[in-house]
Amino acid sequence: MARVDDFLTDPDTLAVADLGNRKTHEANHDAQELAEILAGFRTARLRLVEHLGTSEPDVFARTSLHPRLKQPMRLVDHLYFVAEHHDHHLAKIWELIDMHFPKGQECST
Repeated sequence: MARVDDFLTDPDTLAVADLGNRKTHEANHDAQELAEILAGFRTARLRLVEHLGTSEPDVFARTSLHPRLKQPMRLVDHLYFVAEHHDHHLAKIWELIDMHFPKGQECST
């Protein structure tokens, strides 16, 4: 969300990512119920969509320098990256569900 806000405020360089995944570790997802994790994921995704829903079309073509890649990036490219990243997490979640609930067993989520 910080980088999306960067595109909306139009700075020259995007925020630096938390490569140590501090927020992920602090969230302690392993101690949470799957339904809770998925609900939080869905809420964050909807918040992102709502946040951008009122943006003018030209905002999606804005560019800012990616701090690690040292390349200009458009908001639409960043959103594509975020969607791919979310897909990775959802695929991992489904993999874990399949491991714990083999075919024929029901998952309550």
